[in-house]
Formats: sequence, structure tokens, C-alpha cells
Amino acid sequence: MERKDLLAANVKIFKVQGQALDKFSSKNVKVLVVGNPANTNAFICSHYAPSIPKENFSAMTRLDQNRATAQLANKVGVKIDDVKNVIIWGNHSSTQFPDASKAVVKGQAAAKLVDQAWVQKEFVPTVQKRGAAVIAARKLSSAMSAAKAACDHMKDWFQGTPSGTWASMGVFSDGSYGTPEGVMFSFPVTTSNGKWEIV
Repeated sequence: MERKDLLAANVKIFKVQGQALDKFSSKNVKVLVVGNPANTNAFICSHYAPSIPKENFSAMTRLDQNRATAQLANKVGVKIDDVKNVIIWGNHSSTQFPDASKAVVKGQAAAKLVDQAWVQKEFVPTVQKRGAAVIAARKLSSAMSAAKAACDHMKDWFQGTPSGTWASMGVFSDGSYGTPEGVMFSFPVTTSNGKWEIV
């Protein structure tokens, strides 16, 4: 299936989902869109659910954040839990930008632990293409990794990010970092009391 065909099919699917949410769900519902292209699908779903606040829609880039965090942890020889604030900018696709420039490893700036050549030549392209690599190797998607990422995303959204920790979430842009206002874009966010705030 060509990408344009996938987009056309997704418009129908996420239009119906948005209309159903608009008609039947609580206006406090939190909607996480995982199906690709997640940012576009979340945008469509929200468009067809105008009674639900736009800030209640999110596209998942946590899978990419988890992959990037694991890659950085592996490179410096620490546990995944020792790495914080790796960020995904943009969309869950090969156009995303995985960013370790503000990442922290055991309280130390990750930028001091890895060289820029590794970041540019290995880290960024590996994270960008990881989904395709998994499918090529397994002939299946990484469904369990995506399920874990969805759980991580919703846990942070409902329970809040720990102090000093950021999460990557595709949310409607308010124009931060020079992005066009109103597009669904992955930013570093903090969360508290069921609300997100762009860092």
C-alpha cells in the first residue's frame, strides 16, 4: 500500500473515531494515537471531535524515546533508568529528530560521555530507522515495545513526570521552538495533574 493510500484509509478510520469520541466520550478523555502516521492521525481524530479540548489528544513518540534512551544507555554502559531527558522532536517517522543534547546520565551531561560523531552517524539514524529495521528482521512490528511505550506515555500523563524529567509527546504546537502553531509535533514536556506543558 502506498503512503497516500494509507493516509486516505486513515482519514476514514480516524474521522469515525473522532466522531464517536465527540458524541459518546467524557470531555475529559485522554486520547493517545499510536497508529501511523500518528501525528497526522491524532490531528484528524481531534478535528472530528471538536467538543474535546485539543490538549487531550496526543500522538505517541514514546516508543522512539525509549529506543533512544536504551541506545544511549547501552553506549555508555549504564541501566536504562540511569538515563533521563532524551527527546524526540517531530513525528514518529524517519523524519523525527532524536536529541541527546540535554540528556543526563547518572546526573552527568550525556554530551560529555559520547562524541558528536557517534550521535550524528549512529545514534540519530539508528533511532530514526529502528522501526523499519525491526520489521525487516522479524517480518513483524515491535508490538510489545509499542505497548510498553503506550503504558509509559499514559503513566506520565496521568501520574506526572518525576521532578527534573521530561517525556516526549506529540501534542498540538503552541508555536514553541519555532514550530507552526496548531500542528501535532513531538516536544519535550513535563506532566502534572493530567496536563502537559512544553519544556
